[in-house]
Amino acid sequence: MRSSSGRNSGSNGGSRGAKSGGRGNNYRGAGNGRDERGQSAGRPRKARPEERTYDVSMPSDGAKGGQAPRKGRGEAARGGAKGGPRQSPKQQPQRGGRTAPARSREYEARTEERNRERYANKPEVKTPKTFPGAEQEGERLQKVLARAGYGSRRACEELVEQARVEVNGEIVLEQGLRVDPEKDEIRVDGLTVATQSYQFFALNKPAGVVSTMEDPDGRQCLGDYVTNRETRLFHVGRLDTETEGIILLTNHGELAHRLTHPKYGVKKTYLAAITGPLPREVGKRLKDGIELEDGYARADHFRVVEQTGKNYLVEVVLHEGRKHIVRRMLAEAGFPVEKLVRTAFGPIGLGDQKSGWLRRLSNTEVGMLMKEVGL
Repeated sequence: MRSSSGRNSGSNGGSRGAKSGGRGNNYRGAGNGRDERGQSAGRPRKARPEERTYDVSMPSDGAKGGQAPRKGRGEAARGGAKGGPRQSPKQQPQRGGRTAPARSREYEARTEERNRERYANKPEVKTPKTFPGAEQEGERLQKVLARAGYGSRRACEELVEQARVEVNGEIVLEQGLRVDPEKDEIRVDGLTVATQSYQFFALNKPAGVVSTMEDPDGRQCLGDYVTNRETRLFHVGRLDTETEGIILLTNHGELAHRLTHPKYGVKKTYLAAITGPLPREVGKRLKDGIELEDGYARADHFRVVEQTGKNYLVEVVLHEGRKHIVRRMLAEAGFPVEKLVRTAFGPIGLGDQKSGWLRRLSNTEVGMLMKEVGL
């Protein structure tokens, strides 16, 4: 009786221990039983962080069943949160994991040459001009004036607004007019604008400088003052070697021809130092004409500028350009010239320009010269 009851109690205790152990596993354990119940209920078990895997393989052509390969982080897993380091096109793998070979320079050159030959004989397609005024040819007036040196384009537009610009004799009253600089006659304040690449200079020639652009004897000449110019310049008229004063240099052939031709009567002004006494009738005699070996020579104007004892400084104006004309006239009248300076050529004066200095003529001065000879 005792032994059987002891066995029963032992078995009962074991069963209670199993029951209590079951409760402990269900409520106080690591959750294994809970995970098993979840799987048995049909819910998928969520993988733990240490169990997760990432698919970094590229898609291949051998996907079975037509199903797309599993998508994972792929490239992002290699280089961090945003896709890792960028790869150049030459480094990017092609289908099957192979790298595309780089093209050689010879191959690129042949390809470019074939493309050029393909399109060489094809007619050029001109796209239609849709902006206002595109059907007109030529350049805008304010651009031509700005290039000629009349200021910025805005300043040239103000000249048009002030009705100071003429094109072919008509005053321009609207902005944006297109002109042909080579054919149209453009004037500002009545003076012609040199719209082409012409250059105009005035030199105060010192005594002893030869009035040529080159001298075979190696003497100092006019060309020595313009050696750094890109375009070829030539002198307008001449001055004696010992005569000082203004002489013009330009590359405008027609203007230079008219300035020196007697037909246009461009006047030149000289100051001559002579020794007196000087009778009153000298000026009248010079204006009436003095006979020289090559014909009569007449002065357009004569006056005494300064007198110091027997020394006189006289001004002579004439439009002729014969060699040594002023010296010869005064010497024939009985008053040899000791020093001669040309102070003006037409409307262009010497002013305070120093001896040996070269200066560019302003647009106004160029316009005055052109107006003088009808250009």
